[in-house]
Amino acid sequence: MYSVIPNRSNPTAILFVVDQSGSMQDKMSKTGNTKAEQVATVINKMFAELITKARKQDGVRHYYDVGVIGYGGKGVYNALKGPLANQILNSIQDISANPVRIEERMNSIVTATGDLFEIPESFPIWFDPVASGGTPMNAAMTLAAETIAPWCDEHPNSFPPVVIHITDGEYNDSDPSKISEIIRSFTTNDGNVLLCNLHISSTSADSIAFPNDSGLLPNEFAKALFEMSSIIPGSMHQNVREILGQTQLTSETRFFTFNGNEVDIVKFLRVGTQGTQPRLLTYEGR
Repeated sequence: MYSVIPNRSNPTAILFVVDQSGSMQDKMSKTGNTKAEQVATVINKMFAELITKARKQDGVRHYYDVGVIGYGGKGVYNALKGPLANQILNSIQDISANPVRIEERMNSIVTATGDLFEIPESFPIWFDPVASGGTPMNAAMTLAAETIAPWCDEHPNSFPPVVIHITDGEYNDSDPSKISEIIRSFTTNDGNVLLCNLHISSTSADSIAFPNDSGLLPNEFAKALFEMSSIIPGSMHQNVREILGQTQLTSETRFFTFNGNEVDIVKFLRVGTQGTQPRLLTYEGR
């Protein structure tokens, strides 16, 4: 289980579900960016990384279907624009061909001697930061379920979809626990859908990353998010350890982080997508 490597015959799906409510205007403790800006930057970088993983000599190969569901003051919606707005999941080829724009940003480089300097780099944008209104989490997860279910039916031999939910607060519609259970019940022949929940914070409080049980979590909302999250499959433990630099993974460790900061967002998204990465040497000519 969880052993299929994405390829053109059997791509996998990665669906981001992003809280874009008003509280996402709060600033992160270190960077000074708003939570919405920080999340958008990391998701755009993840898009670029997936494109790089799928790029071969003959171009970008269809290893992934990728999408973003946003939810906030405008309800629940496809958060991508232009040609990518026609459907929620788009092939990585279409993602590659349709950024909204290309920005020039400064990238900090540290040399072998410890010198720090900045160089300009092109930064493609697919997903923009938004922050307004309430938090219709249950409605967003319902749309995620409606998106993922038919995809699983159409791709029975693929690595199962990964749903990465990012939020900074409690829902203000109905309880999303039941629909989250339904999402986790969807399967391909390679396993159940993986539902990952990342709670982010603008405070400097310690994060609780990938816990093994809910006992250390501070409130009922955190415990509910923990229960909504998938257990990390044992076959993914080694790669997760390499990303996190930690070894305390058990058969009960879940795809969940509470009070995540700037660094946690990057690590969390890398953990959530690492099981879907094609092994490059395996796919010559495929």
